[in-house]
Amino acid sequence: MTFWEYSHMDISRTSTSKATPHQGAYSREEELLRERKRLGAFGITSYDYHAKTGLFLFQASNSLFYCQDGGSNGFISAPVKPVEIKSQCSGTRMDPKICCGHPDFIAFVNNNDLWIANIRTGEERRLTYCHKGLDNVKDDPRSAGVATFVIQEEFDRFTGYWWNPSVAEDADGIKTLLLLYEEVDETEVEIIHVPSPALEERKADAYRYPRTGSKNPRATLKLLEIKTDRRGRIVSTQDNQLVVPFSSLFPGTEYIARVGWTSDGKFGWAVLLDRSQRKLQLVLLPSALFVPVTADPVLRQDSVGAVPSSTHPYIIYEENTDVWINVHDIFYPFIQNTEDEFTFIWVNESKTGFRHLYKITSVLQQVWSPCIAGNFRCLVKEELTLTGGEWEVLARHGSKIWVNEETKLVYFQGTRDTPLEHHLYVVSYESPGDVVRLTKPGFSHSCSVSQNFDVFVSHYSNVSTPPCVHLYKLTCSEEDPLHIVPEFWASLMESPGCPGDYNPPHIFDFAGKSGYQLYGMVYRPHNLQPGRKHPTVLFVYGGPQVCVCVSEPLLNELKHAPDVSGVLPVQGQVEIEDQVEGLQYVAEKFNFVDLSRVAIHGWSYGGFLSLMGLIQRPNIFKLAIAGAPVTVWMAYDTGYTERYMDVPEKNQQGYEEGSVALHVDKLPSEPNRLLILHGFLDENVHFFHTNFLVSQIIRAGKPYQLQVYPNERHSIRCPESGEHYEIMLLHFLQQYL
Repeated sequence: MTFWEYSHMDISRTSTSKATPHQGAYSREEELLRERKRLGAFGITSYDYHAKTGLFLFQASNSLFYCQDGGSNGFISAPVKPVEIKSQCSGTRMDPKICCGHPDFIAFVNNNDLWIANIRTGEERRLTYCHKGLDNVKDDPRSAGVATFVIQEEFDRFTGYWWNPSVAEDADGIKTLLLLYEEVDETEVEIIHVPSPALEERKADAYRYPRTGSKNPRATLKLLEIKTDRRGRIVSTQDNQLVVPFSSLFPGTEYIARVGWTSDGKFGWAVLLDRSQRKLQLVLLPSALFVPVTADPVLRQDSVGAVPSSTHPYIIYEENTDVWINVHDIFYPFIQNTEDEFTFIWVNESKTGFRHLYKITSVLQQVWSPCIAGNFRCLVKEELTLTGGEWEVLARHGSKIWVNEETKLVYFQGTRDTPLEHHLYVVSYESPGDVVRLTKPGFSHSCSVSQNFDVFVSHYSNVSTPPCVHLYKLTCSEEDPLHIVPEFWASLMESPGCPGDYNPPHIFDFAGKSGYQLYGMVYRPHNLQPGRKHPTVLFVYGGPQVCVCVSEPLLNELKHAPDVSGVLPVQGQVEIEDQVEGLQYVAEKFNFVDLSRVAIHGWSYGGFLSLMGLIQRPNIFKLAIAGAPVTVWMAYDTGYTERYMDVPEKNQQGYEEGSVALHVDKLPSEPNRLLILHGFLDENVHFFHTNFLVSQIIRAGKPYQLQVYPNERHSIRCPESGEHYEIMLLHFLQQYL
């Protein structure tokens, strides 16, 4: 395969060479998606690829492009150039995807509705009509194929539609393409207003934002049926809805966390969560469960009556916990060999407190009335543990597994050797036992295994080695498939090496008072002299699931093994004690930390913890620098806040004790100990949080400093703002620490 070249056209930027995201390089939709994905890179940041034909599809410069290499048919020697896909649509075409079974067709989202286009003929058609295109958000609450704010921000799902991998074709050459999608109604979701980036127009952007305790969007799954002829022309499109309303089929479901298709296209599947996120259901949805959308009650009744009693959903797995369930990205369904059983590989964390792989077989029920929603939970026939122990299989943020059904092996990434390193492992799913590591120790790896299981790519590094990318060949014994020997094959990127004056950090661990082993690393100053004490900065995020503290000269990374930090009805209690304990341990072990000059700094939840640190332990933290802090938990979103604190009416004391804006009387009265930073356009942690905090600080007569970034959202992206922030931070530390 060769990569495309674009030497004669810069498709990664707008026509203005100095353009920044705030100067028109991205549409509002793209800008918000970049915020949710935490994207800092510019240009082409994602693409879709059709392996059989070698077709690439990607978004750039407010347009869509495709290019094609040899695919599975062979290699081509000449560079391929991108072709722009023209459109009659106004606005940005988002989330483009290639139709798996008919790659001439692509789908995309435009103005919150789904469209389809043929990249060969140029034919284009709108598929859904949810959005009216009105300027008033209040009167235009519906969307199709779009993941909502909370689903993106708190559950890491960034798409709202999924192509069926198979395509049916009749004797006349008519192909049927199926597109499963999420339709959302945000009528009952609160509207908040954030200043527009176009400040000179004195406008405000309106957003639907489900504040904790308030109404979430209402979502359902629907199915589009698209028929095409032999020439690739669209013959017809049909929108289909569930035979029984989604809320009736799955009562208590609040979040559709994951969706997809089985590899044979027989079932759609979905991961459903209740509002407390303590109950998870993995369900299968046969395509025959969807009937044509019609306003005619007679036609609808006829459609419902035509659904066979054997066609119904299946809840093939269910998890329940007293804490919360972390949504993951690992689900591997095997193709059914029998009609009454369904086997798949799944990850479960609630059984042992550690995330591990299981091979599960469920028995599919066969009795149901389409007019009456019932209990579709299937009996679990077998649940085979594939991995176990006090370590975890990586299953979030794009981590995946690779299943070789020929050798009965599953490849996965995990922390079996040490929580400080990520490695690629392999285990048998037929007769689990030995877990074999394939990557070299001393490094942390991010890997991808080839479809043929003959090579893997590793992007790896450690504290002394900047990232490099190597390709390894896998050879195994026919007698013992688990006897796999990785062999270096090629280098895709070599490490540039560290600067000559670079001092690698020292890694340490200790047993915390919480009962868990804590890990960290210390960066020592370049001018370290025996007996001399240095000021220290803790850069902290510290929210549930991860505690990170970065400092200069101290970088202290702490993580509870089972991810329980912050598991209390009050945020900001356990986390601060973790940081203080780690700081004191480092001060005792290393002689250069001046405990009388410690600053705490973080962004978002880290901003909240910075404030909480100064409130709770002003004797430990001389300074706090709080970026975009959550100061009132009642004003943050449902998905995150309720996961850890429940709804406000059930935990009023926790919400009050955990809201720093309600405890400003405990802030120190000395000047120059608190600096607050916030982007004025922040649509995640709204500027309201800082506005309310400052008003409370003034009422309490406490000193503070405030730095506002008028053109920034939750993340600082403009280079000038970033430079100003770093200078401001350094100046404040030099002056007052």
